[in-house]
Amino acid sequence: MAFIDEIEIKVKAGDGGDGVVRWLHTRETELGGPSGGNGGRGGNVYAKTLRDVHLLSRYRTKKEFGAENGQDGQAKDLKGANGKDLELLLPVGSLITNTKTGEKFTLNEEGERILLLSGGFGGRGNKSFQSSRNRSPDQATPGKPGQTAIFFVEVELIAHIGLIGLPNAGKTSLLNELTAAQGKIGDYPFTTLEPGLGELYGYIIADIPGLVEGAAEGKGLGHKFLRHIKRTKMLVHVISLENNDILKAYRTVRKEIEEYDPALLGKKEIIVLTKTDLRNDSDVQVAKEKFKNITPNVFAVSLYKNEDMKFLGELFLKEIPK
Repeated sequence: MAFIDEIEIKVKAGDGGDGVVRWLHTRETELGGPSGGNGGRGGNVYAKTLRDVHLLSRYRTKKEFGAENGQDGQAKDLKGANGKDLELLLPVGSLITNTKTGEKFTLNEEGERILLLSGGFGGRGNKSFQSSRNRSPDQATPGKPGQTAIFFVEVELIAHIGLIGLPNAGKTSLLNELTAAQGKIGDYPFTTLEPGLGELYGYIIADIPGLVEGAAEGKGLGHKFLRHIKRTKMLVHVISLENNDILKAYRTVRKEIEEYDPALLGKKEIIVLTKTDLRNDSDVQVAKEKFKNITPNVFAVSLYKNEDMKFLGELFLKEIPK
């Protein structure tokens, strides 16, 4: 299933039901006192979070949603029923922006439920206007309209591991081998146009689309995907040994992350050199040595070797910050 990380939807809270003009009819009198009831209140709109990163997919085709309207009042001073509330289910990590008012809501915990829009109040029936001075009021008011808004919803992934690197580093292939995520693979930049997700024994791995030089300023896929790195617990920097200058490849990505948010460089990082099948053993060892002054957490693998993939899977499970 494709991962959708942003959508725009139009939402409306329910309108209040109308108050009504009604008269009491009895055996003794054909036209008694006022008995029109008030209208019911329109349903509210709430957002509720679930731990399901694919929830936005349900809003891909349907873009408009509304809570139920309140019912009109009835005779015998009966109030109309309130409209049913609408609950929008969204992934944990959702940022909701009211595009008209600029109001923002952030949902970071599973099960959070917040009010987005209020339903309209019900109108008054003629019974509510009766007084000592006006014994037979012939007036009622309509219900108030519910609030409406267009919301822009964007999701910042909360994943345990974020796979980062330049385009064509092998991130998607690595994700597929570890989790059977079945992401699209190609030999051209930006094959991954949206984050791919996979699960490794209950831990979420996110394949962050390739970063290019200038990403922090919006070049390539830019900020659209840099934001997903913020929520990951650990970064796995994937570098292809096809690169003529693997240190430059490493520093390019690190520079873009630093310019976007320097705090991200403090996350735990593991470097994975891929495509060892294209290099001899001595070249692979030389490549690993180039990182000895940067981090001891450098590993070289071939995606075609089961033992390498088993090793990496066990390593990730061991190293994920608890």
